[in-house]
Amino acid sequence: MSIMKTPLFANRRVEFVAAVLVLAFSSSASAQFANFITVRADKLMDGNEELRFVSYNIPNLHYIEDNLAFSEPNPWRIADDFEIRDALFSIKQMGGKVTRMYVPSVRKAMDDTAIIRHVLGPGIFNEEAFKAYDEVLEAANQAGVRVIIPFVDNWWWWGGPKEYAAFRGKTGEEFWTDSLLIADFKKTVAFIINRVNTRTGVPYKKDKAILGWETGNELVCPFSWTKQIAAYIKSLDSVHLVLEGTNRGEVSDEALADPNIDVLSTHHYARPEESLALISAARAKAKNKKPYFVGEFGFIATADIGRIVDTVISKGVSGIMIWSLRGHNRDGGFYYHTNAYRWPGFPSGSAWDESSVIDLLREKAYQINGRTPEPVPPPEVPRLLPIQTPYKISWQGSTGAAAYLIERRLEDDGLWTVIAPNASDADARYRPLYCDTTAEIGKRYFYRIRAKNASGYSDLSEPMGPVVAQARILIDKMGDETRTFEKSGGVHFVTPQDVAKAKEDISRLEGGSGDYITYKLPGNILSVQLDFFATTEEAESGLAILSGSSKDAFSPLAVTRRIVRPLKNEYGFYTPVTILSDSVPPAQSYVKILLSAGCQLSRLEITYAATP
Repeated sequence: MSIMKTPLFANRRVEFVAAVLVLAFSSSASAQFANFITVRADKLMDGNEELRFVSYNIPNLHYIEDNLAFSEPNPWRIADDFEIRDALFSIKQMGGKVTRMYVPSVRKAMDDTAIIRHVLGPGIFNEEAFKAYDEVLEAANQAGVRVIIPFVDNWWWWGGPKEYAAFRGKTGEEFWTDSLLIADFKKTVAFIINRVNTRTGVPYKKDKAILGWETGNELVCPFSWTKQIAAYIKSLDSVHLVLEGTNRGEVSDEALADPNIDVLSTHHYARPEESLALISAARAKAKNKKPYFVGEFGFIATADIGRIVDTVISKGVSGIMIWSLRGHNRDGGFYYHTNAYRWPGFPSGSAWDESSVIDLLREKAYQINGRTPEPVPPPEVPRLLPIQTPYKISWQGSTGAAAYLIERRLEDDGLWTVIAPNASDADARYRPLYCDTTAEIGKRYFYRIRAKNASGYSDLSEPMGPVVAQARILIDKMGDETRTFEKSGGVHFVTPQDVAKAKEDISRLEGGSGDYITYKLPGNILSVQLDFFATTEEAESGLAILSGSSKDAFSPLAVTRRIVRPLKNEYGFYTPVTILSDSVPPAQSYVKILLSAGCQLSRLEITYAATP
């Protein structure tokens, strides 16, 4: 391996850079925007300039539904400042001018008390949850990205009409017509519109980062409800635009005629030819009357994405947003959700042509405004997370970083060695990002990292350490057979079709009862930890771990078993189970796993003392 050496003092600029960034982010909340967005005939206007955009929906901008670490039973959490800024500045770097977030969540009867929701009852709101909205608007002003805020979800994932109705012992369908339920929902609308940002002091109704209020997400409702809610929004805020939040692919006559609905949108997940026809028809119907944009589309081939976006541009549609963008995770890496896009695109997203789609949409984001793409700025400084062992290194990533350079030095050595010139934070899902297999046992190391992309490198992170490798660890991520010694014929890798149930784990292995997989270690085994998903209740206790001094002599290991039952949910998650044995008999160098039907192996860690 070729190495690079850099002196210890090279890292001293980090404190200065961090101070500059703090000053940059402490500017006035309204610094990026001179105007509210207004309407002129069928155009969105930013002062005297037309606003047109090609961008992304960010469903977890304020509220995470994908907190899917293996040992975490609760997938829900509030987005933090790092995650919110990363997502919005990703939109900025991609040339986007607008993004659309998701709705406030609503407490469900089945919810565990550990689940944080925004709306807890009629007129009862979770202040800590809504502070993320404050952070979104502060960061949106700083990034120069307008935000569309919808009020309620048609679907059941985050809570919506059914949950509002349940507060009063009524049915979901009554939400659209019952005067009490409508009054309850208006309390949520009023709470949000009248809210004063706890970070900036700016009332939402006076915040120029808000493009407009959307009545909801993909609502299937009578227009009488939409009409009433649109009028109520206007009575509270006459400055911001009101958007109809419908599930239709067509523009309705009622919405076109309603004076309180300023902007129209459609969603499209049909065959490309059908979507193209519907978009063209919607534009023709709204032309010279009201602005119209495509609020959602996606899950189609890259060439078809290009055709649809080109149609939007050529026909004068105000904008289009694809579904969806997922940003960096505060615990390292990214969040994942069914082929979501990650900026700036990575080889690990080749299954949905991630890099090509992102490059295409960035080009179109500039083209729709008659501009050529600007260079991407060099990434900011990443932050190493606490390191317990060289075999498990993670960091908070940098917006727009394509890869990372990791350096290491011995505690008593002033020179740094590059150990990973192109480390990625987009390969491991909810797991440590990098494994330093070259660390020597017993030595004390410091690590640091810098991000890079086509425009250059970030400054260096603060060092982390000292870190000591107490033993070696064989880690099998169940993505291929390179780590295994032997396996039976029924053992196979799991296709990614049920990846959502397996917490977005795309690398799993399974077999039937009687199948096995073995490992051979170059030293004495100290401990074994196996993570697997139990797809049925019976599968939880049907798997066993054995050790041996040869491949023909195995004995069962005493183990502890940790079952992480997901909190009640509507996603159908498999049950994560961890089996640990830290009392392996001496002189054991083989591990054998006896599989059981319904068990999907996720990750194996075998700690061992290397033979001198």
